[in-house]
Amino acid sequence: MLGRLLRLGGRRFEQRHPFPDAEWAEARDRVALLAALPDDEAERLGQRAWAFVHAKRLSLHPELAETVTFDAPARLALAGQACLLTLGWCESEHLDAFANVHEILILPDAFQRRVEEMDEFGVVHEYDDERAGETSLQGPVVVAWPDLMASGGLDGFNVLIHELAHKLDLGNSLDVDGFPPLPREIDPREWYRIFMGVWEDLQARLARGEATPIDDYAASHPGECFAVCCEHFFSDPDRLHRAYPALYGLLSRYFHQDPLARLPADAGSLRPW
Repeated sequence: MLGRLLRLGGRRFEQRHPFPDAEWAEARDRVALLAALPDDEAERLGQRAWAFVHAKRLSLHPELAETVTFDAPARLALAGQACLLTLGWCESEHLDAFANVHEILILPDAFQRRVEEMDEFGVVHEYDDERAGETSLQGPVVVAWPDLMASGGLDGFNVLIHELAHKLDLGNSLDVDGFPPLPREIDPREWYRIFMGVWEDLQARLARGEATPIDDYAASHPGECFAVCCEHFFSDPDRLHRAYPALYGLLSRYFHQDPLARLPADAGSLRPW
């Protein structure tokens, strides 16, 4: 019954909002991450991105709206990167995963938040943290325009994927913990073991003063480890696979995708937006 209702709703949506082929083609031309997709995946992603554009609020801060043209290809480019996370899932899973995404708000620049953290000795430290993005369980996904424009390449950085990975993480808890709802075929103990192995390796490298094979922000919190690994999985899969092949395989099973297989030979020459 649910599948029939989804198909019926999809046909009605297509009748009211015909798919904009030219605008989607331009969105793909603008964003290297989308340009790298094979045509069949790009077609499916475009349909989901078009529905996402109509279902969610994509908002510019008023100050930014005065100077930036947020046209249809730009909206589709944003939505395409968002929906890339759930491209391997069926429609109902995709809709459920993003049920807590109501708005993506773009700010003119990075912003600061006052943060309180307790160390291992029980001492609370307060400091101002500069952020490129943030979100919460039912709150908007907030991203900074410069960081959004720096996303979309094949270099391991994508603020939009990072924040939407947090939304997936929040699907079964009130806070990010690196443990999103898992499909039946993935044993939670396996998830914990593999991610804990990555976490411990990052901590050990930092303790020795060594460079980490992925962005060291992953070592700041288990929830950030998941989000950073998602960034690398989609936008720099070769690096993640070389550093942590078991984790790459786990995420490939979780997302039902293999970004490494679609990586173009000239990936290093592709740039975001």
